[in-house]
Amino acid sequence: MMGAYIVKRLLLIIPTLLAILLINFMVIQIAPGGPVEQAIQRAEAFQGIGAAGGGETAQNSSKYQGAKGLSEDMVKKIEAQYGFDQPAPERFWQMLKGYARFDFGVSFFKDKPVTQLLREKLPVSLSLGLWSTVLIYLVSIPLGIKKARQHGLLFDKATSLLLAVGYAIPAFAFAILLIVFFAGGSYFQWFPLQGLVSENFAELSLWGKIADYFWHMALPLLAMMIGGFAGLTYLTKYSFMEELNKQYVLAARSKGLTESRVLYGHVFRNAMLIVIAGLPEALIGIFFVGNLFIEIIFNLDGLGLLGFEAIVQRDYPVIFGTLFIFTLLGLILRLISDVLYQVIDPRINFESRGAK
Repeated sequence: MMGAYIVKRLLLIIPTLLAILLINFMVIQIAPGGPVEQAIQRAEAFQGIGAAGGGETAQNSSKYQGAKGLSEDMVKKIEAQYGFDQPAPERFWQMLKGYARFDFGVSFFKDKPVTQLLREKLPVSLSLGLWSTVLIYLVSIPLGIKKARQHGLLFDKATSLLLAVGYAIPAFAFAILLIVFFAGGSYFQWFPLQGLVSENFAELSLWGKIADYFWHMALPLLAMMIGGFAGLTYLTKYSFMEELNKQYVLAARSKGLTESRVLYGHVFRNAMLIVIAGLPEALIGIFFVGNLFIEIIFNLDGLGLLGFEAIVQRDYPVIFGTLFIFTLLGLILRLISDVLYQVIDPRINFESRGAK
């Protein structure tokens, strides 16, 4: 039964999250240049310790490299400030208890709860991720089907050239070109250069807000769509071509069914399985990796930029919070894709597949 399969998959999410968090926690513990080391360096720079020798500061036995010019009391205060005065197992246990309540702690450098930061950045990433995914699938699937039906003809060859360009050039390069031509003032200034909405957004009418929102989102979405639709188009094309050469298609045609009936009544659900299987990975890639450069170029303050800044600053609560959210989202999307398998093709039996 589908219900039993879903319950099994939901239960498997818990140990998966624990394993991922544990591995990343252990890696970060041994990585140099954490927040304590950065705070020590700032304290030394503030006190003028370094090349001058440091005067009365003692030669302590600190485990932190570069802390020889600070007193042990100051080092302990810095450790307590960032929670490193406790053993690693205890810190990990406290983190897990907080995560069970979706309490990710407080950012080391932004002095805000991580949940608040995630709520503030989430709308931007959701806007980019969801709309770009919808546009990519709306363009790629019909285009891939048409290329499969006209394989080797002029339309297929012409669009293959465009797809090769879109596949070779990354999305951020298209973003820069779009800014230069349509937002930078060098040629046309049709779209805003940065931001998600205008400064007077609150004063606009409902339709004015909708128009302003899509006006700001036009270039980022176009850049992500151009940079991301080529791979899915090829996947759709060759998936349909493989199905079109199978015996059941020849049998359906021999019965006198129309080409549209054969394509959408028999081939579509089988060919789309592989496309749906890649949806979770595509969404995660668009939400995190794909959004990162677009958010930087268009100055859109979303989750991708937040995670990148946290890694650079070693802001551990933000790193683990964003990692937890993206991992949980990826696991849930994987489960949704499996459920969609059976929606498209009811012949799939979850019990025979097992809870993998």
